[in-house]
Amino acid sequence: MSFHFAGYVIVSADGMLADASGVMPDSLKFEGDKLFFEQALDGAALIVHGRNSHEQQPNSAKRKRLITTRKVKALTVDPEMPNATLWNPDHASFEEACAFADVAAGRIAVIGGPAVFDMFMDRYDTFWLSEAPHVRLPGGEGCFVGVPEQTPHAVLASHGMRPGTPYMLDAAHEVTVTPWRRA
Repeated sequence: MSFHFAGYVIVSADGMLADASGVMPDSLKFEGDKLFFEQALDGAALIVHGRNSHEQQPNSAKRKRLITTRKVKALTVDPEMPNATLWNPDHASFEEACAFADVAAGRIAVIGGPAVFDMFMDRYDTFWLSEAPHVRLPGGEGCFVGVPEQTPHAVLASHGMRPGTPYMLDAAHEVTVTPWRRA
């Protein structure tokens, strides 16, 4: 198996990916980031996320995915999404889940939530951190395990990643995406 691991998240100025109710608010949605994210996922061999994460895009149903859940033991096809495999990491390895999903190579796009991001923290080749510096979500859900006690930058750096040059996604709102790569 030959994989390239890439993580994707947009965060508020305080490092949150969702509000206090656990939902990504409209204030954290920007067209430039949406387009960047959609194009990245269209090129992925497999998308990995938790039960509460989903990109809700026109091509979503066509994309192969692993959905992490503690509600199953054995790997199984999601009855609601034929391209999705329900995966309990306590009962099967990532490699076993990929074999079940018939994915042997390519880019693995990890899109959250925090516990799912954490599972791959030492495997990412690139983590694409989008930031909305004018949005704050007090009491929200941190993008990574350890946020807000640490910043998203500190978490990535603690796992041997270094920031590259940021790209502007939305000039009006100063939303950028920075590739963090393994040092």
